[in-house]
Amino acid sequence: MSDGRGWWERGTWYPPSAKKLPPPAHGIKVKKMGATWWGQRWIEALERLSAQYANRVARGRTYARAGRVHDLVVSVGSVRARVTGSRRTPYVVTFKIAALSPATWSKAVEEMAKQALFSAQLLAGEMPAEIDEAFRRAGASLFPSTRRDLATDCTCPDVANPCKHVAATHYVLGEAFDKDPFLLFELRGRAKADVLDALRRARAAGGPASRAAVAAINPTVSLDRAAAEGYDRERVPLAGLRFRIEAPAAHAATLRGLGPPALWSLAESVVELLGPAYEAASRLAREMALAGEEPTAAE
Repeated sequence: MSDGRGWWERGTWYPPSAKKLPPPAHGIKVKKMGATWWGQRWIEALERLSAQYANRVARGRTYARAGRVHDLVVSVGSVRARVTGSRRTPYVVTFKIAALSPATWSKAVEEMAKQALFSAQLLAGEMPAEIDEAFRRAGASLFPSTRRDLATDCTCPDVANPCKHVAATHYVLGEAFDKDPFLLFELRGRAKADVLDALRRARAAGGPASRAAVAAINPTVSLDRAAAEGYDRERVPLAGLRFRIEAPAAHAATLRGLGPPALWSLAESVVELLGPAYEAASRLAREMALAGEEPTAAE
């Protein structure tokens, strides 16, 4: 219990905290936590596995919003960040999460290749809602589900794990996943380019998984019997063909797919800086295409 001069918790005495230093100018200020389903899943993992330290988690949320976390680095199987608190030297936070084996990744890619929508959504910067099911069929999961799945450490003197610095880093990482779901793949052992390239090769191979995916989209198409000379011939009557122009599910998909340029050094990501312009151009193009037309009831 706190008495203004320190507090006891679970038989341990904690001295009063020193006055905190101001957040650094380059700190990462979290604006919205868990804006996507995959970002929310990451945050839920922290809150579920840290129920006994709810007060640390709440303080960590405050730290994340204040921009006290900085120098975040995500690599295969690990995360490292610095957190500014009351000490002049920032605390160092590390996460360790096991990278998935090559065999598991191969099986997961095989499962993802069965659905054409997976590749489309990933290229648009979205994590498919069924992706964890694909990983479960491969015998794994993208998200930590037990304490053994995620080891965390901090150089602060707090014996609680997670401490507020670990919790703050977890929240910042959740927002980073919101913006770039491929960081989850990176953390589990595969770079974005490797995953997309493996998916392209799996779907272009013409194997059973690729044919099943195409058949599910359009049962009238058979890859085995298609011939080059009949490529542009109508397979079905087109008299009743109807289409509509809808807003994209995710804006700036090309920017998200390409990733940041090699020499990009600005604090904002390419998507954050140019995304609004892409969205405005998309909206204007749709308005021009639909000019003078009344939207249908289906829209």
